[in-house]
Amino acid sequence: MTTKVRLIAIVFAALALVPSGAHLFSMPNKLRLEAAGYLVSQRAYDGWNLFAIVVIGAALSSLLLAVLLYRAGQSYLLPALACLSILGTQAIFWTFVFPANKATGNWTTLPRNWEALRIQWEYGHAGSAVLNMLALILLIVASVRD
Repeated sequence: MTTKVRLIAIVFAALALVPSGAHLFSMPNKLRLEAAGYLVSQRAYDGWNLFAIVVIGAALSSLLLAVLLYRAGQSYLLPALACLSILGTQAIFWTFVFPANKATGNWTTLPRNWEALRIQWEYGHAGSAVLNMLALILLIVASVRD
């Protein structure tokens, strides 16, 4: 069972990296956009809230792996750290990204401080990408090592 859970955790962690990685790599170009262009570019993310299912799957499967390894008397630290990394992406989302989404009506209107909100939103996603990548690496290393 541990082998299956390892695979599931790695797949979910890889899938969770997809949207945050896309945000990270599009960030330099998007930060150069003027207000109207930025609003248009944000429509590309409509429906991405469905990735919450993937994030939940990544957190739960990495936690389950850590618990299974702990109970088996094996090294569980790396999967536990992967789980914490994934949970960290949620801390970033609810602290930085969600407030920017709320203040802009999910980027349908721009308040006076929209440029500060854009920085908050973009760098929040960049931080999440780093944590998602860390989680994936931790799970792969744990699997290869064991």
